[in-house]
Amino acid sequence: MMGDGVKQILAKPIQLADQVTKLAGDAHTSRQECLELKAKTEKLAALLRQAARAELYERPATRIMQDTELVLGKALGLACKCRAHGLMRRVFTIIPATAFAKMSTQLDNSIADVSWLLRISTAGADDDQFLGLPPIAQNEPILFLIWDHISNLHTGSVDVRSDSAAALASLARDNLHYAKLIIEEDGVGALLRLVKEGNVDGQENAARALGFLGRDWESVDRMLNAGVCTVLTKLLKDGGPMRAQAAAAWAVAELAGNHFACQELFAQNNVIRLLVGHLAFETVQEHSKYSIIPASKAMSIHSVVVATTANKPGFDDDRSSSSSGGQFRHHPNALSQIHSVIESTMASAKSSKAAAAAATATNGAVPPSKPILSSGFGTKGRDSEDPATKAEMKAMAAKALWQLAKNNLAICKSITESRALLCFAVLLEKGSGEVRYNSTMALMEIARVAEDNPDLRRSAFKPTSPAAKAVVDQLLRIVDKGVLDELLIPSITALGCLSRTFRATETRIIGPLVRLLDEREAIVSRESVLALTKFASTDNFLRVEHSKAIIEAGGAKHLVQLVYLGEQLQIEALILLCHIALNVPDSEDLAQAGVPAVLAWASKQGHMVQDFRVDSLLPTAKAKMELYQSRGSR
Repeated sequence: MMGDGVKQILAKPIQLADQVTKLAGDAHTSRQECLELKAKTEKLAALLRQAARAELYERPATRIMQDTELVLGKALGLACKCRAHGLMRRVFTIIPATAFAKMSTQLDNSIADVSWLLRISTAGADDDQFLGLPPIAQNEPILFLIWDHISNLHTGSVDVRSDSAAALASLARDNLHYAKLIIEEDGVGALLRLVKEGNVDGQENAARALGFLGRDWESVDRMLNAGVCTVLTKLLKDGGPMRAQAAAAWAVAELAGNHFACQELFAQNNVIRLLVGHLAFETVQEHSKYSIIPASKAMSIHSVVVATTANKPGFDDDRSSSSSGGQFRHHPNALSQIHSVIESTMASAKSSKAAAAAATATNGAVPPSKPILSSGFGTKGRDSEDPATKAEMKAMAAKALWQLAKNNLAICKSITESRALLCFAVLLEKGSGEVRYNSTMALMEIARVAEDNPDLRRSAFKPTSPAAKAVVDQLLRIVDKGVLDELLIPSITALGCLSRTFRATETRIIGPLVRLLDEREAIVSRESVLALTKFASTDNFLRVEHSKAIIEAGGAKHLVQLVYLGEQLQIEALILLCHIALNVPDSEDLAQAGVPAVLAWASKQGHMVQDFRVDSLLPTAKAKMELYQSRGSR
């Protein structure tokens, strides 16, 4: 903030001020006006010398000194005219009557500018004094307001710094140009310092300001170079006030959503584990408090749960009987069984801790074969936080995980290898408001990545995983309810992306999606069509079984109507109908629903056949249906 470069630009104004003072004191004409000019110049020179001894805020100092130098140059010219020697030179030296009045006003403005600069740059200034804006700020008041607040972040009291951070957050939120100005005027560094050193309000306001500043790719890139990832991660880790940590999690979400490079940088700072820890706190009993780390190999709570669950009655482990490599069976009491598994696992962990403590008391050392219980992140004082703050923390942690997971396989693996899936399932069941929405969006992004990555599908959504079963149960519950809210579309999308993880016997997914084809809202019907297409497409090993399930659920008649009357949905509905016709061309239900006729009609519609997807599917589906249906008629 304060730089030695300012000292160099002060030299010329001080030199000019001394020259004006000397010439004005020796004036031969307009002596009274020159004495006033001298007095004001001396006052300005004193302020400039005071500035030379101070640590000035470099950004406004440069502009103010440039303007002051221009004013003093004009004053020097005016003083020179008043020292004209000889009668003829005095006669022909014309000084307008308004010249001194104009110069007096300019000097007053320069005095006010330098005084303002000294006040905002001086530590220990009167925090209750409203400094206002200097005269130089008349043409661009917002810039000088920003300078004032940034200066307060460096030199103000704890409360003043917090208020200035809140003001910068408000400016950045309301206007992208203001956000860019704050970054250009070195506001990021001051805000990061406040995140590390401020009180609760200061940390929260600074974190929110950082989130609002990261509005575009370029701005976030400059913030990354300033070390924003490390500072926000440290706040999430240190167990500080939950309000401030929630703001930090929100800022992580904002930055990650606007710059893909944030994902890797935050992951390198181990932010995923911290966010999952915040998400798991009080979501599942004792779930986030310990990591069990044997001496030989680390084992996560998630792996302990899965290993324990595999031996529990009520959970099937039919990996050998699965033909698709990873599907689900329906367990109505899945969540209650998961909770009992967690509680028993944590009871075992507590017993291990008690045994280790007893061994320490007896032998003076922990036996090397016992697991070491280590804190995942700071938990001091978290139990005393109010419910609203806890809910906000979970919502922001879920939002950050959602943004970090977008199109990032490594982060999705890190999330699913933790206890996050189980937490999302519980929050979908028991949470409300923003935490449910953010959890659903996070699951949708993870499912999108898993759709294109078999390894992630097999590891995160394998059939024996109780967390994955719980997730599917909650997504299906939302879809089955069929209420158009902010959760419905991402839930439909997630189920579609997971289509290759379901068994042939898992028909409970198809029915709710088919029912939504008759939804009045086009966006719901469209998402349902797209999801069902993933069940019936050639990429799905069980496409024939799923296509039969769609037909049995009454999907054919809905799709025929959408092809005829669906407007924006015509192409998508036709593509799904073509896939079903290719998979089960001999279906009597398809014939009764009029599928052959609608395929023949669509082949004559120019706007449909021009779509390259339809062009590659429709002729084959139409020919195959005609072949099998004609055989059936014979």
